[in-house]
Amino acid sequence: MHIHRILTPILAVMATLVWMPAAAQNPFAPLLQVNEDIITGFEVEQRQRFLRVVSPANSGLQRAREELIEDRLRAQAVRQFGINVSEQDLLDGMEEFAARANLSTEEFVKALAQRGVAVETFQSFVAVGLAWRELVRGLFGARVDVSEAEIDRALAAASSGSGVRVLLSEIIIPVEPGQQEAVENLAERIAQSTSIAEFSGFARQYSATATRGQGGRLNWSSLTDLPPVLRPLILALAPGEVTSPLPIPNAVALFQLRAIEETSAPTREFAAIEYAQYFIPGGRTEAALSEAEKIKVQIDVCDDLYGIAFGQPEEVLVRETKAPADIPQDIAIELAKLDKNEVSTALVSSDGQSLVFLMMCGRTPVLDTEVSRDDIAVQLRAERLSQLADSYLEELRADARIREK
Repeated sequence: MHIHRILTPILAVMATLVWMPAAAQNPFAPLLQVNEDIITGFEVEQRQRFLRVVSPANSGLQRAREELIEDRLRAQAVRQFGINVSEQDLLDGMEEFAARANLSTEEFVKALAQRGVAVETFQSFVAVGLAWRELVRGLFGARVDVSEAEIDRALAAASSGSGVRVLLSEIIIPVEPGQQEAVENLAERIAQSTSIAEFSGFARQYSATATRGQGGRLNWSSLTDLPPVLRPLILALAPGEVTSPLPIPNAVALFQLRAIEETSAPTREFAAIEYAQYFIPGGRTEAALSEAEKIKVQIDVCDDLYGIAFGQPEEVLVRETKAPADIPQDIAIELAKLDKNEVSTALVSSDGQSLVFLMMCGRTPVLDTEVSRDDIAVQLRAERLSQLADSYLEELRADARIREK
């Protein structure tokens, strides 16, 4: 079944109404245009409700709009290449997604309906994801090559008898509205750095993290403490080299490898990470940062945040336990720097209206298992493919005509 036919149930309803006057408060009126495709207010509302179910900490209005824009770009690329998604593939994809919440498809759809999310919204979300995955495999699968040396280093990191630690520097450049292209150009220039001193200079000038005063320099960290998406990028670097720009919510990240070494200390691999986010109104303002400092001295453990949030709306405090690969990249990068009960105030919410008081609650280690070279190679290829897909999506966005209606 073609992807556009899968999306027909929800889009057909919109097509009959999209040109009604916006003044009539019609939820199906055009809100955004991505090339030739329209996004309606109804779709934005539906995606936001969907995100409140699957990712409450990332369910802001801006995040919903951005995700729908990216979905339109994916769907347009899929149409261009004639990718097919069968009815059975769609049903299997929905079942797989629901299983992440330990629910059947029927149970998950019912839970969505109770929160005002139409089943067509869920179907569209899954269908676009499946078709995009097939497209990415077709375009880049043959280009993803993992060397024996990379497998050796990754295998060493996964070994129970030894570990790999790295010495990194970071630059996180905020992306303000209308500054996307300028930031991308700057990030590409920084990515060409081979000098540690030059990278540190860029960090002092442009980075928004607490490490900017130290030229972006981080302390030694275990490779397995890093976000999974970042590990193969770091393993592929020689000392002095810099990663390609890594898009994260509201920012672009770059990392430089200063040193890498194998240690005799056992590797720590984690099955899950528990963290809390307390949202302080005001974004990255002096008042919000001052409030964060006051909270820091009042709490010792994550449970103390419940007292801070008492009497406030439920969404002010979000506490989650997720597999490392499922944690949003910006949050994962900050958590990698934290020990248990430590705090970061480097992030803002997806809509920029709240400062995120991020606290590490704990890490759950995985049980020791036998890891083969084939397993490592598959993991590295998957992570490399994910990076290529992100870069391709950025190219599509850069070439797209995106307008407010």
